[in-house]
Amino acid sequence: MSKDSGTYTSRTVIKTQRERMLRQFVANLHRNWNAMASAQQASSTSRNDTAKDNPRTPDAFPTQVDHAPGVIATQCSVTRLQIRVTNGSDGKVSGFLHTPTPYKPGTHNKTAAILLSGAGGGVTGPSSMYLGIADKLAGLPKAHQALLALRLDYRFPARNKHCVPDVQAAIELLKNEHQIEKVVLVGWSFGSAPVLTCAAQDPRVIGVALVAPQTAETEGLEMLPPRPLLLCHGLADRTLSPRCSRDLERRYRNADSSRKGEVELRLFDGDDHALTLHAAKAERKITEFILRLAGVESVEDVSSVIEANVLPEKKAEKVRLMKEGGDLKGGESVE
Repeated sequence: MSKDSGTYTSRTVIKTQRERMLRQFVANLHRNWNAMASAQQASSTSRNDTAKDNPRTPDAFPTQVDHAPGVIATQCSVTRLQIRVTNGSDGKVSGFLHTPTPYKPGTHNKTAAILLSGAGGGVTGPSSMYLGIADKLAGLPKAHQALLALRLDYRFPARNKHCVPDVQAAIELLKNEHQIEKVVLVGWSFGSAPVLTCAAQDPRVIGVALVAPQTAETEGLEMLPPRPLLLCHGLADRTLSPRCSRDLERRYRNADSSRKGEVELRLFDGDDHALTLHAAKAERKITEFILRLAGVESVEDVSSVIEANVLPEKKAEKVRLMKEGGDLKGGESVE
């Protein structure tokens, strides 16, 4: 009996040890699986944290990125700026400010647009559409219609805690030196993070447009409604899935308790991360969105400017301008 009891006890101990080992194995398997899933989720909703130690100066950009390659009926001027940033890590951030020609502060529209690129920074935007948007906004035929448009680089791309002060400094510059009272923020890819963070903190932001946005570090979205949100995303985007825009749309609607907000999601069939197939359509849609928020009526002379084809037709030319504008640095992608 004692021997049997000992054998039974020994078997029980072995069985218990095996069960414990099995549970540990399963737990480790789940942890590894969750880690892999989290990494995959992060890669499809956010960009790598790739700081840049030496922010670009305005002179680092070629003259080809001053204006869109096409010609519109009226012209605008571009001033290359270095904007002092004192909130956070001190330094200067580069920007390209589009103004009407001739330009006199105080005679233009009191709303301006600030255009932000992705994980690598840059100043041309997806498929170089920021060149067209800025030229059109500042090139409207009547002075009181024209908007100032600032294409803003980052000092430290893909690091939201540093990019947010860049945008805040730009808003203050527009207010103090150009009598701007309201701004519309536009962001591509990673740019959705600083755009939504700033929108949550500053009531002067009256609307947001996002192209192929990420969802990481976008908690500010819940503070955006009822201010309008425009989302544009390619259905064949392999960098950030279109489900990112769908998720932002859902979150906006859930946060819009007043039901007075406005969110629009535009999906482009077969298009990529930079909307190379539908860049002209997206550019016009964003331009119209900004002008509507600025109170500019779509009369005939305005419509002719909006509808002008100013972007390159070939994908290779769009990509070339993005490279020259620094928009494909830091692991940023067209696809």
